[in-house]
Amino acid sequence: MSVLKEPLFHFFLLGGAIFGWFSYLNPSPSTPDDGNQIVVDMQDINRFIDQFQSTWQRPPTPEELAELQDAFLRQEVLVREARALGLDQGDSIVRNRLAQKMEFLTLSLAQASEPDDATLQAHLDENKERFLRPERVAFEQVAVGPTPETAQINEMLGALNGGADPAQFAGPSLLPAALPLSPAQKVDATMGRGFHALLNDLPVGQWVGPVASGFGYHLVRVNTREPARLPAFEDIREDVLFDWRRNLKSDLSEAQFVALKEKYDLITPTPEDIARRLDQ
Repeated sequence: MSVLKEPLFHFFLLGGAIFGWFSYLNPSPSTPDDGNQIVVDMQDINRFIDQFQSTWQRPPTPEELAELQDAFLRQEVLVREARALGLDQGDSIVRNRLAQKMEFLTLSLAQASEPDDATLQAHLDENKERFLRPERVAFEQVAVGPTPETAQINEMLGALNGGADPAQFAGPSLLPAALPLSPAQKVDATMGRGFHALLNDLPVGQWVGPVASGFGYHLVRVNTREPARLPAFEDIREDVLFDWRRNLKSDLSEAQFVALKEKYDLITPTPEDIARRLDQ
């Protein structure tokens, strides 16, 4: 993927705007030296208004804005007191939430990327198996019960292949008399597991059988068999774009982690220490 030839460069280039936007939506609290002041400034007020308008498609009333400010102050007081008590330390929920917010920055970056059609076409060419439409088959069936007799089967097959109406042979059954073009998953969900595989070797346009299913035996005519195919790019562009962005997010997330990890001196137990612990 050309945009990722230098992933760290692209991460910092595109990530700057995302981090700036996120900082605007989630500013660090104002904490003077004494630590006892909580300041709400006009940047906070603008943020409250923007968030409210984004949700409700209108600006807040003065009363609503006052409620948003009170909610912020309440949250800030409780958060500071919780931190003072050390309630955020060792809390897996808090840690997971913070990690998720960092991942959100990378996801936002990927979602903001707009590749051209040439890039998407190249992604499609490299990953065709992800976009293949599965094989589909359309068929008719006549249920003949759990223990059909050979003479009866041969007579019915002769009549059906001679143009007789299948409905005259249909017994009581909750199964559909015909299934339109359907993938293997739907065929097996309707007729029982493994039924689709039994259709693979049947001729098209001819009644044959009996074919076993989880419901008994059937006479079957395959009407149409459509092989797996790759749709035209224009028909699946949005699917390709979604997959491209998912790949980009994964690559940028790894690049982000590699870059950020360099800031830390990581100290972990040796393999020998771990092995001894596991042997205990």
